Amino acid sequence: MKTLFTNVRILDCTGSDPFDGEVLVENERIVDVSRGAGSVSRETCDVIDGGGATLMPGLIESHSHLSIDNAATLEEIGMVPPEETTLLAMHNARLYLDCGITSCISAASAKPRTDVVIRNEINAGRISGPRLLAATPWLTVTAGLGDMRREHMPHVSSMAIVVDGPENYRRVTRELIREGVDIVKLVISGDTFVPHAPSHSTVMSEAEVAAAAEVVHAHGKRMSAHARSAGAVKLAVKHGVKVIYHANFADEEAIDLLAANRDWVFVSPNIGFTATASQGGNGAFSEAQIERYGFREELRAAAAGLAELRKRGVRILGGGDYGFSLTPHGHNALDLEHLVRFCNFTPMEAMLSMTKHGGAAMDRPDDLGQIRPGFLADLLLVNGDPLDNPRILIDRSNLRVVMKDGQFHKRT
Repeated sequence: MKTLFTNVRILDCTGSDPFDGEVLVENERIVDVSRGAGSVSRETCDVIDGGGATLMPGLIESHSHLSIDNAATLEEIGMVPPEETTLLAMHNARLYLDCGITSCISAASAKPRTDVVIRNEINAGRISGPRLLAATPWLTVTAGLGDMRREHMPHVSSMAIVVDGPENYRRVTRELIREGVDIVKLVISGDTFVPHAPSHSTVMSEAEVAAAAEVVHAHGKRMSAHARSAGAVKLAVKHGVKVIYHANFADEEAIDLLAANRDWVFVSPNIGFTATASQGGNGAFSEAQIERYGFREELRAAAAGLAELRKRGVRILGGGDYGFSLTPHGHNALDLEHLVRFCNFTPMEAMLSMTKHGGAAMDRPDDLGQIRPGFLADLLLVNGDPLDNPRILIDRSNLRVVMKDGQFHKRT
């Protein structure tokens, strides 16, 4: 089966400027990209006249939580039973594809096997959704992010598994790999809302990180890490964490370490929550709360660090932490605007964070996230110019075509 997109403005996400041309898809791959019109044979093709619309790669979300339901609290996530969690993840997977997100790197599942089940069903073609790298729940420590227990309430859950000590990390990591995950997610640092572990703190010990890493690398899997503090970033790089989330307070030594390992490491800052909260979060936070939680300080620190990382060639990933009440599912492309507005990225640099660099972070640098011959045909036909106004990607009515693996998910 062949599909020819003609009369389109091609944003190929190689880093080059958009150009007018045609793109030929055969089966699941792009086989030809041409400048101008008429050079590609129409024979046996399903021809789509784009009318000057933008043809671009599908978006790649680097920090997805498909199994949570725009939750306001972590306890709320823990209260949802496994069966309902699975159905919720299935519906959100379809929503993400509706939104033009054709690939996801999960940053934690609400239950141990939810991501695994959803990934397998998507791969089998039984449900609609983006290609998915399935993650564990957060692996945290006592008093760390996600530990909602109290002495008098020892069984309160969130989306975290509480693990203490290197031997326990070895055991739990092995168990989760046995269940089929692609990614083991560690919570190495604290966070804004954790009373005894603020964002600047590093709460996992090096022995715990090393124990998890030993098992992960032995099984040929990969790790990601919640790492806001400088110390957490350094531990993550030292022990081979591929995708480092947040890195808000990376110091000079941490930035040097990231730059020295830029050939394999990625930073996914996930500033959507912080950017939204620093502006009041649509009434969710008062001015006093914004000051108390330090959202603006965190945003300034993240912006400064990202500017230095970008200058030194560290690949930055877009998207992240959507699925909470402040950052609902479907608004993921707002991160493109956040990177431009708050971090002084060019529109193209922001766009590459959710296309080209996302493909590399999925371990598919040679066939995902760009419009080039031989690449997978994950394509969006978009009304307007997303480089000029990335917000058009949030309005699903602007997505005239959503294609994944050469198959139409949406065609108007």
